[in-house]
Amino acid sequence: MMWRMADVELRHLKTMAAIAEEGTFGRAAGRLGYTQSSVSQQIAALEKAVGGAVFDRPGGPRPVRITPLGEVVLAHGRDLLTKAEALADAVDRFRAGSGRIDIGTFQGVSKLILPTVVRRLLDEHPGCDIRLSEVGPENPQIGDLDLLFHYGQIEGELEYVELLHEPYLLVAGADAFPDGPVQVKLLDNAPMVAWPPNHHQRWLERVLASSGARPRIVFRTAGHETIVSMVRAGIGSAVLPWLALHGSDAWSDDRLSIHHLRPSPASTWYLYWPAGRTQSPLAARAIEIAVETANELAKQM
Repeated sequence: MMWRMADVELRHLKTMAAIAEEGTFGRAAGRLGYTQSSVSQQIAALEKAVGGAVFDRPGGPRPVRITPLGEVVLAHGRDLLTKAEALADAVDRFRAGSGRIDIGTFQGVSKLILPTVVRRLLDEHPGCDIRLSEVGPENPQIGDLDLLFHYGQIEGELEYVELLHEPYLLVAGADAFPDGPVQVKLLDNAPMVAWPPNHHQRWLERVLASSGARPRIVFRTAGHETIVSMVRAGIGSAVLPWLALHGSDAWSDDRLSIHHLRPSPASTWYLYWPAGRTQSPLAARAIEIAVETANELAKQM
């Protein structure tokens, strides 16, 4: 017997799954909010579409039993129901105001740009669902994310906007260097406190080496504030991104000096989104806010 997939409705499959889980038509009807006769009619329509019984009905209060044909229909039916839920979720995500946006972040942007983006989106669309996830720097992938902040270029079918170019500054003891910009080559063999050799620290050390400086790393520790504390204690100098010192008391601490470097190491912040994917109004607005916020930070630099 030939049958057509178009004759099988998602509501029939949902009803079948409820019966299989509840054991009786009556309990399934109560769970779904249908009458028992409506449940029976839906299963009858499903059985007509697939050309055979999907349940054996022993009668009375005894549980129904799924047939071999029913096992096949239910297994594939659950896949279809899962895909239907994913479709509904995708539609919800597109709706501005009550939609969802998934954003990939890294530490710097999480502290300085994202708070403004999140606050303004929530102010403008109180019902929106904003989900943040940290994306590692080693092999960043946008995947199912709507937006991805990253301080480097990413390969793939992506569109992006450059948010800002962030210079790196030298933080040293008060009398360690003359006032004004410092030539990078003067850091060659100089004692330095640095981050552990993560992706970004390795990049920075390569940039310094290309300008003739291979500092002598005397201590490594995570956390910009901890590194500044080590410099304050006289352990060595440090090269840190401008935003790591944003709002810090390091600028007014007479035990420290902060210098621009020549040539100036800098990293670029980007905001990426999948190429060819229709953006939700929520994602488009997030991009606008991120660009505005980055421009304000750039003016302070």
